[in-house]
Amino acid sequence: MGLFRRKSGQGQMRSASKGDTAHLDEWASTRRGVEAFVEPRTHVTEATVLLVAHDGEWTRRRIANFEAAADFARKRKMPLYEVERVGYPKRMREYQERQKRERG
Repeated sequence: MGLFRRKSGQGQMRSASKGDTAHLDEWASTRRGVEAFVEPRTHVTEATVLLVAHDGEWTRRRIANFEAAADFARKRKMPLYEVERVGYPKRMREYQERQKRERG
């Protein structure tokens, strides 16, 4: 029957693409007060960069590594933080709470 059979081999994680970078570029260019937060690679996901705007709105995409995130932020003159060191910004959590309340 095979309903509960394990898959053979492990899946591969998708690495960062030009589309990921293009999304981050477009998103950052249409928001103000954007800061970048690097999230490290885990067993489940590749390294990611989280962009957070002044009002807490955010987006996340894959990034090749910390150096690529630093280069991305430097070229766009935005501050870069490591989530492991500073945590997630309060305004991001507040934004998520506002969104939950608005949805009902």
